[in-house]
Amino acid sequence: MASSSSTNFDDEMDEKADQIFDQEFQNLFIHHENRQEASRSKKKRAYIERQREQGHMQLWNDYFSEDATYPSHLFRRRFRMNKPLFMRIVDRLSAEIPYFQQRRDATGRFGHSPLQKATAAIRMMAYGCPADAVDEYLRLGETTALLCLENFVEGIINLFGDEYLRRPTPEDLQRLLDIGEIRGFPGMIGSIDCMHWEWKNCPTAWKGQYTRGSGKPTIVLEAVASQDLWIWHAFFGPPGTLNDINVLDRSPVFDDILQGRAPKVNYIVNGHEYHLAYYLTDGIYPKWATFVQSIPLPQGPKASLFATHQEAVRKDVERAFGVLQARFAIVKNPALLWDKIKIGKIMRACIILHNMIVEDERDGYTQFDVSVFAPPESNRSSQVDFMYFTDMPSNLGNMMSIRNRVRDNTIHQQLKADLVEHIWQKFERNQDFE
Repeated sequence: MASSSSTNFDDEMDEKADQIFDQEFQNLFIHHENRQEASRSKKKRAYIERQREQGHMQLWNDYFSEDATYPSHLFRRRFRMNKPLFMRIVDRLSAEIPYFQQRRDATGRFGHSPLQKATAAIRMMAYGCPADAVDEYLRLGETTALLCLENFVEGIINLFGDEYLRRPTPEDLQRLLDIGEIRGFPGMIGSIDCMHWEWKNCPTAWKGQYTRGSGKPTIVLEAVASQDLWIWHAFFGPPGTLNDINVLDRSPVFDDILQGRAPKVNYIVNGHEYHLAYYLTDGIYPKWATFVQSIPLPQGPKASLFATHQEAVRKDVERAFGVLQARFAIVKNPALLWDKIKIGKIMRACIILHNMIVEDERDGYTQFDVSVFAPPESNRSSQVDFMYFTDMPSNLGNMMSIRNRVRDNTIHQQLKADLVEHIWQKFERNQDFE
């Protein structure tokens, strides 16, 4: 009897378990069907017919036709460069970058023109506007505008980077030395400093590394600029917590000198001969043979005159930063991208475009005519040795020897004292310290 009741109990439990399993399975099946039905009924992204041909014709009639609506000075203001330079860039991009070549789609309809794509990228860089701000005029969507910007900066870097962000050639160095000499600083080839670009969408995990006193994450750009605002060296990427000395420790600014690839320079200051060109800096930089700082508390007329001239000439790099940010608001406003590599490409492309504009317009605002140095080279106190062989094999011993010369404090002090005397002899008759 007990055995029979136990069997009935087991059967009831098995039946109840089967019912619970069937019910759960039914619920899961219904839930899966509902999800599939919802995904099938989900609306697709709406297609917007933007009439891109109309956008191209409007752009062409406004700026590029023979009787354009807007004159050349408005083109220069809105595109940040003269029309021939912009057309040169567009022609190179459309000839060598597949993305900027106008093609037909599957229906036989032409895509956006190279002018539309390049204009969209330039407008975003010049005005720092979001990607969908160019939609109404140029007739391209937000994602397309971002693709235009990404391909534009990569094209600028690949096509023009080797020429417009090059290391100075011997001819470039001689021109820089000539300008430095007429400004009272023989052997000077530019000024060096750092600027910060705020990174609005910095990943949370990195914010502590990229944030310093301002409370906002930034990325550092180290640059060397000359009097005509040409940027000869650009090192972008160190986190914002680093100061100028920490950035200098990571910078490749002296790599060519250390590895024996830099042209040899000779110049004479106050009767003493030197063989390492130098940069003008602010007070935070170390006292090396390749840096010349101002005098913080000048005592006497000679020191005051030197400090005045050094601080005036050193502003070249500050002016270059200001012009770069004024031309391309994208590097003035906080960076909206998440990808640091893409941010770096934008900065690099802006510097290359800046140098292209400087080359195109330099003759219109430069203050010095370096041709006055052309006749007798014997009058120059600063010269580049054009016969110096720069492809010399380097080894650790040579590199350490050159490194010690670059960081020599004794040479720094002697050079600075000679420059103080040289500037006093060159400019003191034009000064009144009474």
